[in-house]
Amino acid sequence: MRPHLPHDRWIKLAAWLLLGFCIAATVVPIGLRPHAMLPPNADRALAFAAVGALFALAYPRYWLLIAILLVGGAFAIESMQYLAPSRHPSLSDAMVKSAGALFGIAVMRALLFAWARGRGAR
Repeated sequence: MRPHLPHDRWIKLAAWLLLGFCIAATVVPIGLRPHAMLPPNADRALAFAAVGALFALAYPRYWLLIAILLVGGAFAIESMQYLAPSRHPSLSDAMVKSAGALFGIAVMRALLFAWARGRGAR
């Protein structure tokens, strides 16, 4: 879909680091969570949209696998809150995270498609 870029390893690193940050923010005690200026659902959706977009950019050929893993991961991460006494897992939170991840993947796929199409027209 796109040529190999010299900064691909940094995109991959950023995707994995952001995913790790999202996992940490989901399972740490509530007092240690970073404070967001957005409503909680917007914060969840935006964070996972960024994760989805970065993974779709880092691994463009594997977008379907990324989608499956991020949706499953959103539910797994949310269920990890059972391990933290101050946290309360929620099915709706996992659904918001999943929707955010899928939205991020879709937006990045559309951008990559438009970019590839624009380059092919020249």
